Amino acid sequence: MMRKIVINISAIILFLLAGCGASQELSGPQRIVFFGDSITQLGDRPSGYVTLVRDSLLRGTWLEGSTIINAGISGHKVTDLQKRLSRDVLEKNPTVVVIYIGINDVWHSVLPNLHGTPKDTFGIVLKEIIQSIRATKAKVILCTPTVIGEKKNGENPQDSMLDEYAAVSRSVAKELGIPLCDLRALFTATEEKLNTGNNEKGVLTTDRVHLNAAGNKLVASEMVRMLQFLR
Repeated sequence: MMRKIVINISAIILFLLAGCGASQELSGPQRIVFFGDSITQLGDRPSGYVTLVRDSLLRGTWLEGSTIINAGISGHKVTDLQKRLSRDVLEKNPTVVVIYIGINDVWHSVLPNLHGTPKDTFGIVLKEIIQSIRATKAKVILCTPTVIGEKKNGENPQDSMLDEYAAVSRSVAKELGIPLCDLRALFTATEEKLNTGNNEKGVLTTDRVHLNAAGNKLVASEMVRMLQFLR
């Protein structure tokens, strides 16, 4: 049986502070949309990262009173996000949009009867989504995809491909001058520190992809930190 894992989130976040920095400024309560796939959709559960941001981690901060909107749908890829951008994001009149996408764009490439997203298309569509959001004067935080398997040292079958897609997200963020939340790097560093048994799941995920309580807490803490850096 795996031993109980206690995460020193502060130490991990400090380790990656430079990679997730931001320099934009906000003032007062915001309308914040979390835009993504099933990881975000499940974030509305009691221990989910969106719930933690909405109900716990914003209390007593300068963002208290903000409206938090979950726009995650299971199975979605970046192309799906683009199709529902107007309905699920722009019509909500957000001031901040957090885009957390990429897992299915990679994972569906190797699952039966499904299709992933070519890397070039992933970057092009991601830029188009961000540009459409910014045209409304809303600010964007872009997240890199996390994990498909928690083994260390590149031992998960999709690690190389995930690294490539994370690199695309980093490049898009740099090109467009928006804050990058490098969850891929954060999860990799956390697994290196905590996954002493080199397990494929159970440290930050329930099933190699979807977040467990520890994973949700880690992501929520980083999301709040990113939002506070937007001041």
